[in-house]
Amino acid sequence: MLILCAMRILVTGGCGFIGSNFIINRLKSNEDDIILNYDLLTYSGNSNNLIRFDSNSNYSFVKGDICDSFLLSSTFNMFEPDIVIHFAAETHVDRSIDSPINFLNTNVFGTATILKESLKYLNTNKNKFTTFKFIHISTDEVFGSLPEIGSFNENCKFYPNSPYAASKASSDHFVRAWNKTYNLPTIITNCSNNYGPFQFPEKLIPLIIANCIDQKPLPIYGKGDNIRDWLFVNDHCEALSSIIDKGQIGHNYNIGGNNEIKNIEIVKKICTVLDNLRPRSSGSYQDLIAFVKDRPGHDFRYAVDSSKISSELNWSPKESFESGILKTIQWYLDNEHWWRKIQKKIYNQERLGLSIN
Repeated sequence: MLILCAMRILVTGGCGFIGSNFIINRLKSNEDDIILNYDLLTYSGNSNNLIRFDSNSNYSFVKGDICDSFLLSSTFNMFEPDIVIHFAAETHVDRSIDSPINFLNTNVFGTATILKESLKYLNTNKNKFTTFKFIHISTDEVFGSLPEIGSFNENCKFYPNSPYAASKASSDHFVRAWNKTYNLPTIITNCSNNYGPFQFPEKLIPLIIANCIDQKPLPIYGKGDNIRDWLFVNDHCEALSSIIDKGQIGHNYNIGGNNEIKNIEIVKKICTVLDNLRPRSSGSYQDLIAFVKDRPGHDFRYAVDSSKISSELNWSPKESFESGILKTIQWYLDNEHWWRKIQKKIYNQERLGLSIN
């Protein structure tokens, strides 16, 4: 990875899953960077993820809403960032089915607000225009669902099928519009399904790990035939660092893990690993598998073509699914206190996405 001079990086949503991992990885590999984490600390934001940086002078935190123009403006003026990397978003499809307006407010209005404040900041600091980058983190779900063949590239049309995907597709359009209309230096990334440390346990992989440990049923939507491309979060963070250092303004980059797997196979793999690492008193964890009613509008398959970022920025994922899932399971075993606290205070693995508003 190309390492350039130290940068001042404003991270939105840095207490979330990918944001936390990005800050940890970036400060580890670029010790001179200065990072300000701007996060509202909603249910999935966890400041304990970054407690290791409490005494690090290169890291600071502002509790704030990306819809708050006044606080964003003062944060820009105080921090004077070279880079904005925009993770802050509502991300869980099931929650978007229950509460779609929350996703509209955060993902669309919030993104438009930070775009507006970024442009205002640059217009008063015109010397920053040549080096500034606004990097917007989006999802492959904006492209909709694939049949059994084919993959999403950067030129695919948007066909979102959930309120979450629709809100992210809209935010992508706003980022592009700010680049084309106002010349804001933006880059959009669309990643496949992430997994790894610090992922909130409403998502498939940490949910299944926690339920195995607690000897609870392992819920699988439909027949478990839905296919996703899985990207280990540290690989995603390295891709984002490559984009910070070498990404081209106005471009989109798809980031995938080259690991297409059916949901049922994901669950079986987790069970097999835990059968070895923490065996049940009798039988396999696979005995806990329970097929449940599918969620509305469930996309069949996602697959990401990452050839552009590979050829232009020389990035490719380092982790296979086998190596990544082993590291992930071991992290959840070693950090049981982290997700137990979430169980007690925030989310106890109840099913979401059943109501239609």
